[in-house]
Amino acid sequence: MRKGNASILAGIAERIRQERKKLGLTQKELAAKVGVHRTYIGMIERAEKNLTILSLEKIAKALKVPIGDLMKHV
Repeated sequence: MRKGNASILAGIAERIRQERKKLGLTQKELAAKVGVHRTYIGMIERAEKNLTILSLEKIAKALKVPIGDLMKHV
């Protein structure tokens, strides 16, 4: 993975983690809302997964934030 891509993923990962914690959700609870396995959310939050726009949209909806908010400062 190129350095710039890793930086983008890390930024999105951190925003997802922040928003999840703000709502007081566990990774397991967020995963249930999104319809994925808990390990997938963990991999996203550790920037190990290159998630699709569709997955990002589902996560944004589950976190009740605009998708653009998850990409701020990236």
